[in-house]
Amino acid sequence: MKIIDLRSDTVTKPTEEMRKAMYLAEVGDDGYGEDPTVNLLEKKVAELLGKESALFVVSGTMGNQVALLSWTSRGDEVILEAESHMYYYEAGGMAGNAGVQPFLIQGEDGMMPIERIKKAIRPEGRVFPKTSLIVLENTHNRAGGKVLPLDYMKEVYELSREYNIPIHLDGARIFNASIYLKVPAKEIAKYADSVMFCLSKGLSCPMGSLLVGSSDFIERARKNRQRLGGGLRQAGVVAVCGLWALDNMIDRLEEDHKKAYNLYEFIKNIPIFDIKKPDTNILKVKIKNGYKASDLIKKFKDYGLLATSFDEETLRFVTHKDVSFDDIEEAKEIIERVVNFFN
Repeated sequence: MKIIDLRSDTVTKPTEEMRKAMYLAEVGDDGYGEDPTVNLLEKKVAELLGKESALFVVSGTMGNQVALLSWTSRGDEVILEAESHMYYYEAGGMAGNAGVQPFLIQGEDGMMPIERIKKAIRPEGRVFPKTSLIVLENTHNRAGGKVLPLDYMKEVYELSREYNIPIHLDGARIFNASIYLKVPAKEIAKYADSVMFCLSKGLSCPMGSLLVGSSDFIERARKNRQRLGGGLRQAGVVAVCGLWALDNMIDRLEEDHKKAYNLYEFIKNIPIFDIKKPDTNILKVKIKNGYKASDLIKKFKDYGLLATSFDEETLRFVTHKDVSFDDIEEAKEIIERVVNFFN
């Protein structure tokens, strides 16, 4: 049976060009700084995002955790949106790795109100933790792939300068945001002191993420990557996929946004669903009338459609390069069939 996989853009397979490049990649020991392909990727990424330096890491979670370790000390406090990836999906790494506590702010479409961020910043005093970091996420996964506007990011950045607190941007899908905003990624990255983004989502690489920032920050990050067991050897065999993706896969992301909008236009007319217009490639679908996400997902799978959920009241569909426009049409038919089954 044919499978249409809308669980995540992490399921994307590397292109044939990537596979050939992996075979031919020039490699060395990255632990000694001698992998020329990794070095080239890090240099290219730093320039692309307008930062001094970059570090190749195995995953987005590792990139975020390395950033935490590099900006904070044990017992510090970090301000972040209540449903951010760093808080929700990183296996308690904030506490387990960095020994910091979160100050959670419930956002709207992934945006924490500026006044609430300001209020959350701790005063100095022996009884208070130090506010060491503000974390933003753009695009915001659990907000349904919402894009944080540049004006908002600028406001947060200016507030952070007032209090001398660095900003880390979880930009796992920063290029989806740049396509939506119609600006280069560096225009988003300039409002953060460090940025992480993933190669393994919409860019379709088999693995890998990049962390960027100042040279001093990346030096600290390199040591913290080692501490987490992330020291790499002949990593050029996967870094080369990133080089190819950055040249060939960024503009293509607009297709994923169109596929998501196409599916949205269908789902918005189904009475048991409530859905907002997507900014990018993630559809967040609220379920009404007491139906459960797990029941719908199981039935979708019976017909060859894979989806996932944020919770029992919320489905998630994610479009990507390995799902065609024809696949979206088939997905619509399956969704309609399943909805009719439950009705």
